[in-house]
Amino acid sequence: MDHTIDYRPAFALLTVSLDEGESIRSEAGSMVSFADGIDIETNANGGLFGSLKRSVLGGESFFQNTFHARTAGDVSLAPPLPGDIVHQRLEDETMYVQSGSYLASDVALDLDTSFGGAKTFFGSEGLFLLKLEGTGDSFLSSYGAIHEVELSDGEHYTVDTGHIVAFDGTATFSVERVGGLKSTLFSGEGLVCTFTGPGTVWLQSRSMDSFLSWLIPKLPSTNTA
Repeated sequence: MDHTIDYRPAFALLTVSLDEGESIRSEAGSMVSFADGIDIETNANGGLFGSLKRSVLGGESFFQNTFHARTAGDVSLAPPLPGDIVHQRLEDETMYVQSGSYLASDVALDLDTSFGGAKTFFGSEGLFLLKLEGTGDSFLSSYGAIHEVELSDGEHYTVDTGHIVAFDGTATFSVERVGGLKSTLFSGEGLVCTFTGPGTVWLQSRSMDSFLSWLIPKLPSTNTA
């Protein structure tokens, strides 16, 4: 499965070239175009319960699209937010993806939700992370630019929860407040996640929560009283 990623400021487009008989799974609503000879199937991946769990708890779409190539052709996909797309090849590995950052993956990869730990309940990103496991290609998207951090064994690295895209299953993490309670409430920072290596962590330069915190007070009021 070959692919190209076209990136310009505020624009990212993934084009995947499928050979005859190949397939790729994508998040619903991400399709831009596909060639003649490509069939699209919309289904509840992982069964009804699995899809419902992923949708309600993982923040992803209830349904997903699978593109099957009857003949060789291209499929183009794009994320809903302006930012980057990153390709990561898994070789019998596990990767955890933050809600909203999953774009597409090889159908050979298992896609499920995984409990992120009770402490993430207090973070705006929610209780569940998506879990990708197996061997195959995966494609992640971000809000803003993606930055990759490689952690050595035992190395610690702290990230604001709103800026996490994904991380290797080999890394461990804990969620905590920034400083004391006063700092958490008044510093403009929320909870942070401290990762411990070995493993790779992918970050995004922008935070949707921060953007909404800036935008919502500027929206016109609908109160006509």
